[in-house]
Amino acid sequence: MFKVVVTDYEYKSLAPEQEVLNRNGLELTMAQCRTEEEVIEACKDAHGLLNQYAPITRKVIENLEHCKVIARYGVGVNTIDIDAATEKGIVVCNVTDYCIDEVSDHAFALLMSAARKVVTLNSAVKKGIWDFNVGVPIFRLRGRVLGLIGFGQIPQSLAKKAQSFGIKVIAFDPFVSEQVAKQANVELVTLNELCKEADFISVHAPLNEHTKAMISDEQFSVMKRETFIINTARGPVIDEKALIKALQEGTIAGAALDVVEEEPIKPDNPLLKMENVILNPHIAWYSEEAQDELKRKTAQNVADVLSGYFPKYIVNQSLKEQLDLKEQANN
Repeated sequence: MFKVVVTDYEYKSLAPEQEVLNRNGLELTMAQCRTEEEVIEACKDAHGLLNQYAPITRKVIENLEHCKVIARYGVGVNTIDIDAATEKGIVVCNVTDYCIDEVSDHAFALLMSAARKVVTLNSAVKKGIWDFNVGVPIFRLRGRVLGLIGFGQIPQSLAKKAQSFGIKVIAFDPFVSEQVAKQANVELVTLNELCKEADFISVHAPLNEHTKAMISDEQFSVMKRETFIINTARGPVIDEKALIKALQEGTIAGAALDVVEEEPIKPDNPLLKMENVILNPHIAWYSEEAQDELKRKTAQNVADVLSGYFPKYIVNQSLKEQLDLKEQANN
């Protein structure tokens, strides 16, 4: 029997994963690894891994004796050394479509909360301050500009929601065609143009060597003083020191962040004391339905590979030319 290990997890139950794997005759072993050494110890003889946050580094991968597949809970795969896995012929999977509505809804909720000063006003009222001037200035949403950094499935969904409020949408994404943008009634611009024009900037870029700290001093310096920046992607895409500086100096109006550079956020982080910053604990992806879908699809990725099939969601596509796996009809 193949052995499948969950390297780490924050879920209350792994019943959906167990159901999927049991149906495919696979054994599930649970671990709570935090370090490379712990992952190696728990997973060295595993045939498949389910991974949340534990580091799957080159060192870890080189010590995996039988592993054929690593499936990550979520869209991002920055916990996994993709090159090392590919060199060893290990399929890396993610789940790209489980929380499109959840994240786009949450990003728009943060936009609305920032625009209408909902959190600031709520705090003032609870402190005994009944004065609308606490929220001044607030600007009409219709006619404002939303800039999307990244234009994949989630920001495309967000664009539709924003447009229904009369907001103009522009986007920066060098990997998206003019045709795709045109169909969504969205104008593609450069990153610098987006930072200059947008009243709201919503970050949706994946975290990799090219996107880390892509929003930094240079970008903040050209933004409007009324601009709010929203991040539901990955914290390090924004240079946090540059963000804090821009907020302290009033270069931008505020920020609404579901993710930060280091999670959980440190108690001494200046963002915690800023009235014009909304902070959430990396929850944009979550709904009961999305969580169940994620868990089942992550487990199914492992089950597919160990059953001799290419999974629906494969990150290192180059392995399709090397591995003796079959394509599924529904892929």
